[in-house]
Amino acid sequence: MKTLIRGGRVVDPASGRDEPADVAIAADRIVAIGPDLARQRDFDAERTIDATGLVVMPGLVDLSARLREPGHEHEGMLESELAAAAAGGVTSLVCPPDTDPVLDEPGLVEMLKFRARKLSRCRVFPLGALTRGLEGQVLTEMAELTAAGCIGFSQADVAVRDTNVLMRALQYAATFGCTVWLRPQDPWLGGGVAASGAVATRLGLSGVPVAAETIALHQIVELVRATRARVHVCRLSSAAGVALLRAAKAEGLPITADVSINSLHLTDIDIGYFNADMRLSPPLRQGADREALRAALADGTLDALVSDHNPVADDMKNLPFGEAEPGATGLELLLSLALRWGRDSDVPLARALATVTAGPVRVLGEALLSLAGSAGRLVEGGVADLCLFDPGEDWAVAPERLLSQGRHTPFAFENSGMALPGRVRATLVAGTLAHEAR
Repeated sequence: MKTLIRGGRVVDPASGRDEPADVAIAADRIVAIGPDLARQRDFDAERTIDATGLVVMPGLVDLSARLREPGHEHEGMLESELAAAAAGGVTSLVCPPDTDPVLDEPGLVEMLKFRARKLSRCRVFPLGALTRGLEGQVLTEMAELTAAGCIGFSQADVAVRDTNVLMRALQYAATFGCTVWLRPQDPWLGGGVAASGAVATRLGLSGVPVAAETIALHQIVELVRATRARVHVCRLSSAAGVALLRAAKAEGLPITADVSINSLHLTDIDIGYFNADMRLSPPLRQGADREALRAALADGTLDALVSDHNPVADDMKNLPFGEAEPGATGLELLLSLALRWGRDSDVPLARALATVTAGPVRVLGEALLSLAGSAGRLVEGGVADLCLFDPGEDWAVAPERLLSQGRHTPFAFENSGMALPGRVRATLVAGTLAHEAR
């Protein structure tokens, strides 16, 4: 179908484009970007979308979203979570391998990609398990998993306790040019339920010290230095971690990193009186950590902002804080929280949008570009993955109106009192309308 998006403000952080323009789409590609295309290019559209007052941008790329299928369908189904992605303007997402069964066999990866492709709501890029069953003992067949569609390898939130196994995994990954995605948390120090500090002490909650992150990050940096493997550090949460990352990048090591919407906006004070919606992993840290993360995202030390979407069922969340399952829904909030950070930090619109488009694509590199053409960019001849949002519309998060099967979020208005800017009006994936706000 030939589609014309007319009269919007086209913003493409990758190219620096920011201008009023039309976007013409034929089949699954952008064929033209410019003023008054219907007249100047004689583009005969079968469908016209009026984007007056809206920002037209590349579809968001989210580097951390659990879809809960297979194995945890009571907490999320592929249908519901990809519908949530489309409602949030997300057109490409990366999912970790901690499903049930674990994504450590090519057949499981192929099945997940086939199911996602049939739904046509969002492009799904799975991470394969780094070790079989995520048990940290036997390496998976990375070459076979890559051929099946994995764009990297991860242990999700399960640490590899044996340093020798982790070093061999990085050596193996470097041989095949694969990226390893690691969450920096020491398994021996990371068993608490809240960040160590005055709040955890006052509430009597077991703490996770900053050292749990920095010890693991020191190990990662040393192993990258030894193997030259490419590593992506997932969901950094502390000022000390930012300092280590900045030093590693200054040295020229092949390391990238992201931060979650939760750590970017919230602190341990938001736990309040044991609010289980604030039970997250990594745990919410202090205000100084949050400010360091915000500054690092602004200056490019942190490469991307992620939703850390992790839907949790009511029966696992409506428990005492220390017993509740960590996690929150986030796909539908990613764009608005990027905009909120931009507004709070006096960051230009294009820079804020880059953290959820061009930045994630740089992390994925050739892995994504070879599979999805020009994802994260708006270019003539590129894939027509787009998000249209209203920058002037603020909205309050009402869990019952979210499309995700997991309705628990720390950003529910009743929790945060926070109105979010930027309402997604439409999402297109390969030129097909995947979501349209009513």
